[in-house]
Amino acid sequence: MLVTRFNPYKELKELESRLFNYYPTEANESSISAFSPTVSTREGEFAYHIEVDLPGIKKEDIHIDLKENQIIISGERSFREERQEKDYYKVESSYGKFQRSFALPENVDVENIEASSENGVLEIVLPKLKIEKIEVKKIEVK
Repeated sequence: MLVTRFNPYKELKELESRLFNYYPTEANESSISAFSPTVSTREGEFAYHIEVDLPGIKKEDIHIDLKENQIIISGERSFREERQEKDYYKVESSYGKFQRSFALPENVDVENIEASSENGVLEIVLPKLKIEKIEVKKIEVK
């Protein structure tokens, strides 16, 4: 028989992860707690698209970098809500850093990448380079 340690909060954490798409990580001294935003990618005829769900994050707190044929999306969120009634006082706060990176395909036009953020969704458009199709030339064997 395999001995396992009972964790009374395991099911609750799994439910929270599924409901809120929130994946807590172990925080160390050098970082604030992290979260992993959901990402959708798709390929169109003329460009690749990356959509990142970043609710409550300001445009100024989002950073997009290109490094060694990768696009790196990072940022930080902070949320604080105070509520004071005559019989109670409630403070909720949430802080976290995130970073996601993606390898760029060879045919991306890195000079014309565009990004926009609207209603908590960051969209990055990675235009494809126009590569002319090379005609195949047959060589006759003699």
